[in-house]
Formats: sequence, C-alpha cells, structure tokens
Amino acid sequence: MRPTKSEDDALVDLVDVILRKGAVIEADVVIAVADIPLVGLKLRAALAGMTTMTEYGIFEEWDEAQRLRHREDVDRRVE
Repeated sequence: MRPTKSEDDALVDLVDVILRKGAVIEADVVIAVADIPLVGLKLRAALAGMTTMTEYGIFEEWDEAQRLRHREDVDRRVE
C-alpha cells in the first residue's frame, strides 16, 4: 500500500500549523468611487490558538480575567 495525501489532510495540517504557530494578516483597503477615495481601512488580524496568543502576550489580560471568573464560579459552587 502506498501512502497518499488527500486535500482533507492538507487542510487539517494547515489549521494545525496556524493554531500552533499563528498567522498575522495585514491589509490596507481603500474604497473609492470615480477615483475619489472615500474610506480607508488599515486591518491587522492575528489568528492562533489561545496558548500561542498568550505566549505572544495577545489576549493575556482577557485570558487571565476569564480564568479568574471561572475560579470564582467554581469556588461559589463548592461552598
């Protein structure tokens, strides 16, 4: 039997790499009508798993707040 690689495997591998290592997407968009610029957008998006995000300091405060709130909820249930 010879190994094969399907497109499904490639997509799973891509998602795995993005979640583990992360990706940053940057875009500059200008919306114009009749060659007159009306709206400009400067976009930057980070895509990664939460572990990777917190390692890079992104969502660190949000993650800590969520964990604290969860601990408080658990403590209230135990009492």
